Amino acid sequence: MKFATEAIHTSYNPDEHNRAIMPPIYQNSMFCMKEIGEDIPFRYARIANPTRTILENTLASLEHGCAGFAYASGMAGIDAIWRTFLRPGDTIVAVADIYGGAYDLLTGIYAAWGVNVLFADLSDAHALDKILAENTVKMLWLETPSNPLLRLVDIEVLAAKAKKHGVLVGVDNTFATPYLQNPLDLGADVVFHSATKYLGGHSDVLMGAAVVKNPELANALRSTTINTGAIAGPMDCALVLRGIKTLAVRMDKHQQNAAELARRLQQHEAVEKVFYPGLPEHEHHELAKKQMRGFGGVVSVYLKNNSRKAANTVIKHMELVQMASSLGGVESLVNHSASQSHSGMSAEVKTALGIREGLLRFSVGIEDIDDIWHDIQTALNQLNR
Repeated sequence: MKFATEAIHTSYNPDEHNRAIMPPIYQNSMFCMKEIGEDIPFRYARIANPTRTILENTLASLEHGCAGFAYASGMAGIDAIWRTFLRPGDTIVAVADIYGGAYDLLTGIYAAWGVNVLFADLSDAHALDKILAENTVKMLWLETPSNPLLRLVDIEVLAAKAKKHGVLVGVDNTFATPYLQNPLDLGADVVFHSATKYLGGHSDVLMGAAVVKNPELANALRSTTINTGAIAGPMDCALVLRGIKTLAVRMDKHQQNAAELARRLQQHEAVEKVFYPGLPEHEHHELAKKQMRGFGGVVSVYLKNNSRKAANTVIKHMELVQMASSLGGVESLVNHSASQSHSGMSAEVKTALGIREGLLRFSVGIEDIDDIWHDIQTALNQLNR
């Protein structure tokens, strides 16, 4: 099946659920057993729930893995992955321009626990060679496109280098979604999503998701998931299942709007630079064309007036586009990364990564592009008064 068909029909058979067209919400904490030791598929909801299982199987199918896992939040999902495969004394290499929450988890929790954390600019894949030659690395963690500057790394090349050293490879695929990119096909071992974003797609659910390539990794991650218990509830799973059914059409519209917005922003006198992989001027445009099936729905900009006051002026004068901490919903949103998603980073780290006070990240929704542009343009024009 093609993606749009698979997203709607995979992993669910109405005949197994009283012919309900949509997967039912099994709001149960436990399931009845008839005798001691009875082998039934569902016993206790922390271990498995029918609604969650349908979602997890759907995720695995779309990401071309052997097993999927749904968590109570994106951070719970990342933590489950890292806690499964890292131990004190192990080393994890993560892309430098990583999501702020993941950065905080590594520096505030895992480093204190005794895990060696190395951040590296891997946009030049050769940078990994030196790291692997000088360190015994357990895991490589990639994020592509990155948040918020939309930089890319070559998953296939980096994964091949890592494999030669027995390194596990994980990829945060949140911005691309399985509609645009499948890291497991490019050599990764585990793929992660903040399902809060595009998979859910309607800003009404909090969830993390992971998909692994082989049964050995699946068994290990399943054990951690059951023992730690940060699983997604059935109602949230139903909402994400609903969201996935329209992922293809939503992403097409997100991308169409984002590409046009990026082009228009390039022409505005208040904007210094536009970050969008679909622009020929983007530093990783060619890699995006090779590695992805589209360029996504996020556009970031540097304002010429690199100040929090200028950023706040734009934010306050937008009416359609709302300031919010997340992204990937049907509505257009703006994020001030320096004070929101990456607020936990020191000023020095933010400066090194290019996360300025005058940086704005737009999650471009599926409204009419002329309405989106009118709202943003009107706000930007305030900077020239």
